[in-house]
Amino acid sequence: MRRVATAFVLTGLGLALLAGPAFAHHAFAGQYDKDTPIQFTGVVTKIEWMNPHARFYIDIKDESGNVTNWNIELGPPLILRRAGWRQDSLKVGDQVTVEGYRAKDGSKMANGRKVTLADGRQVFAGSTTDGGPTP
Repeated sequence: MRRVATAFVLTGLGLALLAGPAFAHHAFAGQYDKDTPIQFTGVVTKIEWMNPHARFYIDIKDESGNVTNWNIELGPPLILRRAGWRQDSLKVGDQVTVEGYRAKDGSKMANGRKVTLADGRQVFAGSTTDGGPTP
């Protein structure tokens, strides 16, 4: 009986320890820096329209002509559809402007707040200004 109780307690503690990283995955503040806003224009190279977050990749050319590829995380596809996106809103080769927040780890990744599409439309990208709930 004592072994069963010990196993039960240890299993519960193990699950509790795993819950933190699971919640942190979806926490804006855990991954992105609200104090490091970004805005840049680039050319779409890849689009991933899937749950839990849609994303696209863009090539950005700096002042020296060097090109870097950035991963832009968006909100879930359902939220994006409600904000006016369609699966064909972005196409590989489109030039877009992104406003959002850079990843805390310094990688070429950002959380998009607003995207200006190739046709000039500005669409909400599923992020917030302060890491709080989306509007």
